[in-house]
Formats: sequence, C-alpha cells, structure tokens
Amino acid sequence: MGEFSNLLMGFQIAITPFNLFIALVGIVLGTIIGVLPGLGGANGVAILLPITFTMPPTSAIIFLSCIYWGALFGGAITSILFNIPGEPWSVATTFDGYPLAKRGMAAQALTAAFTASFVGATFANVLITFFAPLLAEVALKFGPPEFFAIQLLTFSAFVGLGGGSPVKTLASIFIGFILAAVGLDIVTGKLRLTFASVELMRGFSFIVAVIGLFGIGEIFLTVEEGLRFRGEKARIGFREMVTTWRELGGYWRTFIRSALIGFWMGFKPGGATPASFMSYSFAKRFSKTPEKFGKGTLEGVVAPETAAHAAGGAAMLPMITLGIPGSPTAAVMLGGLLIWGLQPGPMLFKEKPEFVWGLIASMYTGNVIGVLVVLLFVPLFASILRIPFAVLTPLIVVICAIGAFAVNNALLDVWYMLIFGVIGYVFKKLDYPLAPLVLALVLGDMAETAIRQSLIMSRGNPLIFFWSPISAVITTAALVLFFLPALSLGWRRLKSVLAPAASHPDHTP
Repeated sequence: MGEFSNLLMGFQIAITPFNLFIALVGIVLGTIIGVLPGLGGANGVAILLPITFTMPPTSAIIFLSCIYWGALFGGAITSILFNIPGEPWSVATTFDGYPLAKRGMAAQALTAAFTASFVGATFANVLITFFAPLLAEVALKFGPPEFFAIQLLTFSAFVGLGGGSPVKTLASIFIGFILAAVGLDIVTGKLRLTFASVELMRGFSFIVAVIGLFGIGEIFLTVEEGLRFRGEKARIGFREMVTTWRELGGYWRTFIRSALIGFWMGFKPGGATPASFMSYSFAKRFSKTPEKFGKGTLEGVVAPETAAHAAGGAAMLPMITLGIPGSPTAAVMLGGLLIWGLQPGPMLFKEKPEFVWGLIASMYTGNVIGVLVVLLFVPLFASILRIPFAVLTPLIVVICAIGAFAVNNALLDVWYMLIFGVIGYVFKKLDYPLAPLVLALVLGDMAETAIRQSLIMSRGNPLIFFWSPISAVITTAALVLFFLPALSLGWRRLKSVLAPAASHPDHTP
C-alpha cells in the first residue's frame, strides 16, 4: 500500500495548476520537436534545458519529461504521412503506417499509433510504480554479454521472423554494419573506411541516413509513378477514429506482447529502436494475416508504437534508481538532475520522495495530456494529405534538407541524404529490406562495443555469452531464430519426401 500513498502524494504535486500548464506546454513543444526530422527528443530537451533553471526541480523535470512524451508522440506523424521517421524508433511505424496513408486511411493510422503509444506508456508507468526496486536489481545484472545477446536477438528476429529472403536480409544487415564502421575505431581510435577524408571521420548520422533512405527514396519512387499520391481523398473525422478504436480491440495480444518487449528492452541504452523493430517482427510472425504486413495493416502500426513507448517509459527507470540513463533523452535529464543538486540512485527515493513520485505521477498525467492533444489534431494532420503532392513534394524535400543539415550543421549531410535516397530507391526496386540496414546502422557501434568488451573480459573466449543464465537464454533464443529459416526449409523438404511414401505404402506381403 506504500506505493499507492506515495503515488497519491505525487499526483497532488503533478496536478497543481502550474505543473499541469507546463506539462501541456512541454507536450506541445515535444510534439513539434518529434515532427521535425533531425531534432529528436534528446536535442529538444537539451535546447530547452536552460529554461528550467529558474523552476523548482520537480516542475522542471515534469516539463522535460513531457517534452520527451511529446517527441515520442510526434515521431509517428511524419512517419505515417510522409514516410519520414521523426525519431529513430518511428522507422518501424513507416512499414505499414505510410501504406495506410497512401490508401486514404491516414486518420485511422494516426489514431492507432497514438492509442498504441498511450497503452505502451501506461503499461510502463504502472510497472515503474510498483516494481521499480526489483527491476533496478535486474538491470544491475546486465553487462556487455547481456547487452550483446539482446542486440543479437534483435538482428536474428529479422532473419528468422522477417518473412522475406534471409539472404537479402543478411546482405542488408552487412551493408548497415559497414556504414556503421565508418569513422573512428571505438577501441583503438584509428580511422576506418574514411579513405583519407576528414568529413568521413565522424561517420554517417543515423538521422541523415533514415531521412534519405525512407523520405527521399519514397519521393523518387513517387516521381517515377507520375507524381501522384493516392491518399488525397483521405477519410477524416472522429467517426473514423471511433471505428479504429473498435478494430484495435481485436489486437489485444499484440498490445500485451509489444508492451512486454518494449519495457524489457527499455532498460538498455537505445532500447526503444530495437524494441520497435523486434515487436513488429513478432507481430508479423504471430499474425493470422502476415501477408498484409508491409501493405498497410493497423496491427503493423500498433506493434512498434506500443513497444517504443513502453521502452521510452522504461528508460526512465534506470536513470531514477541507478543514475544510469536508458536513452539519450534520459541522459540529458540526468544532467539536469545534477545541475539541480539531485543525485539519482536508490537514496533519492528516501531523500527526495516528493521529487521522485511527482515525476512518476507526471508520467501518467503527461501521457494523458499527450494523447488527448494529438488525437484532437488527427483530422488536421490527416488533412495535409489533401494538398496536391506536386505542391507537397518540394516542401517535404526542404524539410528533409533542413533536418539533415540540423544534425551537424553541415551542408555535406544534405548530400549524404540525397545519396542515401538513391540507395533507398534502389533497395526498394530490388526488393531488399531497408529495416535491417537501418537497425545495423543504429546498433552497429553498440553491438561492436558490447562484443569487444565481452571478449576482453573473457580473454577471447566466445563462451562468455553462455556463462550467465540471462545471456545464455537470450543467446540461445537468438541462435534459434537465426537458423529458423534453414530449419523450416529442411522440415518442409523432409515432409515432401515422406509424404509420397505415406500415400503409397508398400503392400507387398
């Protein structure tokens, strides 16, 4: 019952008029930040952090956390409407969200995304409220072997559950790893694949690559098709929203599974992005209609959005309990806590309970405010698709260029964006999956760091990934998924060989 009394105390702090007002302002600003490619929640929080120095610490963290929630909501908007992910974890939302928009179902796709976001975040908030100390102990047991095992499981899920050609998937992952390796070696500090170019020393930005691969690549395809957009007669209105909610009830298994995946993956840095990809793969694998995935199904929007928001909420847990940020945005918030003279960790619950529980309560209120705000503007967002695509295309290109330039304030990134756009166009024409390439580009450095740290710890013994129960279970599951296509193919061939023998038994006495 202690959690209930503490949470009630937190709500008394979070629902004061001033805190509710700054929560609303934070949600609106965060949504705008999430819509703009290249900014992202971490950059938005960092830019607006100085504003909070004059606020009480509790009000300041409420403001920053609501910017975070708003960015999570906003990332889905451009993903669905223009196939341009506003945030890294919104990439998986484009797979079915954008096809739905092209079919005139933008309002339904946005409603599904925002509803799934609300469910995922609420699930994470409830677990944080009641299981924070226990989950903090579990997170403490994660080291480099466990982190690499999870990343291996994410990649294996694409190979085993992706549904496409495993060879093409592996090729896409391999290209992503090559791109992630460009720049400085994370251990030795030596240059890799820079070809004596100073500009390549910093490597390729994930945001620039995503804007090009998905946004510009899709524009190239649209121009080839005749500069038209099938969503200009999008059905817009609250009737479509209500109809969508009725349909979403049939995906309750997807909601639960995705929320569990997202919350579990949220502990480790950058967990929201692999959580969204993994959740999408599992949803496709266990769906009754997997053939609809990639062509426009609400379940394909529900899975990644639920997981991403559950992971986004879970990322706050290690920051509060251990002082270890679970996401770049949480890392910026951690800096704010230190500036305000607060030391995150287990003692924070005892020394500053009003701060901790005020923050946890604000996660509930911010989530409610956020979903109400974005749902209110669903018809407005969807009406953008009524603009003729010949007019909309230049505007999209300009927004993409601004987003790419804003990452490093470098004009060269705009050229990289165009190059990645050509790559995305070629991949789509050749039916190569883009998602594995993007995920390898995101997790390449982290996976390399984890495996090298693990091998250093074990002095080169690869069995280190089976030494602890957690990493052993995850690594085994990853290997099973990786070899699943080969096992399935062998099983089908075995059945085809045995079937004729069973249908023509030998009756010779």
